[in-house]
Amino acid sequence: MIRLVTDSSSQISPALRQRYNVAVVPIAVSVNGKQYREGVDIDADSFYAFWADGVAPEVTTSQPSPGEFAALYQRLADEGAEAILSLHLGSAYSGTYNSARLGAEQVAIPVRLVDTATMSFGVSCCLWEAAEVLASGGDVDAAARAAERLAPHVGSVTILQALDFTRSQGRFIDQLPTGTDGISVLSMRGAEMATVGEGRSVNELAELMVGEMLAGGGPIRAAVCVADASAKPFYEALESRLSPEPQVVDLVRYRVGPSIGAFTGPGAAGGFWYPAGSPK
Repeated sequence: MIRLVTDSSSQISPALRQRYNVAVVPIAVSVNGKQYREGVDIDADSFYAFWADGVAPEVTTSQPSPGEFAALYQRLADEGAEAILSLHLGSAYSGTYNSARLGAEQVAIPVRLVDTATMSFGVSCCLWEAAEVLASGGDVDAAARAAERLAPHVGSVTILQALDFTRSQGRFIDQLPTGTDGISVLSMRGAEMATVGEGRSVNELAELMVGEMLAGGGPIRAAVCVADASAKPFYEALESRLSPEPQVVDLVRYRVGPSIGAFTGPGAAGGFWYPAGSPK
């Protein structure tokens, strides 16, 4: 039996987590000085509730310890796992991968690690493809190679409605739009961010985002996301456009949870996609 593992910064959707029996190590999130574990004692709704008074909280994140990874790997071994495929946030962004590596050295069963070189649901896209390889009869190494090949082909599109907060957190600060009249739609592949266009309504913004997701013309697997209640209209707007499209072979939804919301703030919405079938 091969088990899949990721960390909670992957924002893995409930549907994929259940479908592929994925085990998740929680990222630590500190809000106003109090420590929480993402997906354990803080979820998206309770996290964004800290913005209810209109004042942004002080938020930081930290990677799981090697001991947390070792404990999870050992639990899976005790449950009968013969090997583990563990996929994580890119090492250029966080020490999570290194914690997983140190944790893997403490257990007896083989743990194949993948540095996805991506972040957020991009990690889940790599896991999604690896899981499909395993489901079709591939071994751990084949699944890991598929995930590694996929990473440069993962695309994302998003709107950030709390730009001042995003800038204050220091991520992609030189690439964020300034002086715009509407809300900018941002697209990203690898570490390069570009502005697709601007919109002033849910429908305008959804059209821009879906157009970017379908621009490649080939079959894709896709996920749509929102952060908090203020962004929830984008679920229906995006899904109603993507679901009828024949090139969308699978579609799931997820929430922008605390470990990513720590950098984007409330109001974020968008999605990730990748070419269906591992790129050659």
